[in-house]
Amino acid sequence: MSSLNKSPFLQIFLSYLPIFMLFFSVFNEFDFNYLKLEYFSFNFVHLLIFFWTLRNPDHLGYLVIFFAGIINDVVIGIPLGISSFCYLLLCSVTAYIRNITLSPNFIKDWISLLFTILLINSIQVIVLDLIFLITVDYMNYLINSGFTFLFYPIFFVVFNFLNKRISIQQND
Repeated sequence: MSSLNKSPFLQIFLSYLPIFMLFFSVFNEFDFNYLKLEYFSFNFVHLLIFFWTLRNPDHLGYLVIFFAGIINDVVIGIPLGISSFCYLLLCSVTAYIRNITLSPNFIKDWISLLFTILLINSIQVIVLDLIFLITVDYMNYLINSGFTFLFYPIFFVVFNFLNKRISIQQND
């Protein structure tokens, strides 16, 4: 069993797991229409980028996040660059939070996520509605922000577990 834990394949796979999850989530737009839940959506990509750029920024590079945003724009069908801009804005906010924080705290991170998500979604709505004249359902964006905020503790536990496993694999 210890030889499996020291496997180079497992080390490489775990170190690139955040990137795999990012590209899997932008290629696969989560849709809950088949569950007949009209107002249920959350932005997994925002949670993923927020956590990994805040806690361990070495695993998601800015260029990777930029390309993931371009792919997301193509999959969703919005003008190119909007998601990339929002993702990189999310990265800059988390970099600022990471630099001013003396001791990481889950509650402070969770509250800063709320303001960050509201900022990102409001900028995206303004750009889509006022500049590109694309009709936007404001209620969907508000519900999406709320569920993204509410699901952060669940994904925080999962991502924190993965982060610890990656750190253990790299230290061995």
